[in-house]
Amino acid sequence: MLVSERIGQFFLESGSGRDRLEYTEYGGGDAWVVLLPGQLLPRRMQQPLARALAAEGMHVVTLDLLGHGRSDRPADPLVYSMTAFGEQVVALLDHLGAPEAVIGGTSLGANASLEVAAIAPERVRGLLLEMPVLDNAVEAGILVCAPLMFAARFLPFTVTALRRATRPVPRGLVPFWAGIALDACNQRPDAMGAVVHGVFFGRMAPSSKQRRAMTMPALVVGHPSDPIHPAADAAMLAEEMPDARFVRAHHILEWRFWPERLDREAVAFAQGCWAPASRTASGPVRGPRRARRTGSVT
Repeated sequence: MLVSERIGQFFLESGSGRDRLEYTEYGGGDAWVVLLPGQLLPRRMQQPLARALAAEGMHVVTLDLLGHGRSDRPADPLVYSMTAFGEQVVALLDHLGAPEAVIGGTSLGANASLEVAAIAPERVRGLLLEMPVLDNAVEAGILVCAPLMFAARFLPFTVTALRRATRPVPRGLVPFWAGIALDACNQRPDAMGAVVHGVFFGRMAPSSKQRRAMTMPALVVGHPSDPIHPAADAAMLAEEMPDARFVRAHHILEWRFWPERLDREAVAFAQGCWAPASRTASGPVRGPRRARRTGSVT
């Protein structure tokens, strides 16, 4: 099904001044869903899921967080943190006039979604979380983030050279995910170093105590054999949250190249969050809890 797509922008005051953030809307209506990309990736990575959700009646917004995609990229590490990313999502909801939304994302986007739930739980209808990065990912995170920060700070010519080599490649002539990889190479060393520094040295996610207090529905997707985003973190998060369900992907590439099964899970979850009987004036109505699944969902 074809859905309308519109690009928008808004401005946010931060420590670096007045920053511009860009987003894309898919579909329409009052059943809002906000999707966030992974670290240093553009919002376009969420386009396939956004279209699938919008085709089922959701009003989906994908956002380039500060330092990502087509949003501004200040070179000040103090403006980057998971909490700041969560505040940017709340500012987006204010800009759109959306009282609440299902908030979700991948990797960094999942952690930023948790921050929204921590700072503004009344704005979160549900959480759609893929590959959250928590306690079990610390060592792999260091191995990935440290070289990126080193290259940006001490070998900036490598980042610039990669950007110059990949920018001329027409995105429309390469497969979708190859284009996303090319977009990820479009980094400026000062901004990339600031983003990685701010995330690396800040808190990665709300504490376990805070997560246990998050009562909104959640769907948590984990990947096997992914050291940076271990399935153990996703499973742990689903156990901590009172109304969460864990879904194990068949493998790390499933949602990228064979998305039908997980798209169905995401659509059913978002529709359930926005079902008329899912809330009353006094708060969410909880039906019978589903048993958490630790294996693949068929």
